[in-house]
Amino acid sequence: MSEPHVTLDPSGLDPVQQKLRGPLEEQLTSALQAATDRVRASYAGEPVEQVCQRLLDETRAGLHPDIAAGFSPDMDEFCRIAIAIVRGELG
Repeated sequence: MSEPHVTLDPSGLDPVQQKLRGPLEEQLTSALQAATDRVRASYAGEPVEQVCQRLLDETRAGLHPDIAAGFSPDMDEFCRIAIAIVRGELG
């Protein structure tokens, strides 16, 4: 699996978010990749659901509070990353 990346759906963005889409995607991707690294490094056999929730929590913790509050990721994608961590397919 390649490094995780966040892509925002432009149809769900307001005009301000559309103007900031590139920087927002970069910040979200950076936070997700850092969270993935931390969760992978500390993985100790937890179930996928718990790993998925940790990824979400860690990603939000790495964002500005206003951005974190509005971040509604595709949880299926987060769970795919969690599965890759559990299977040892990342890193």
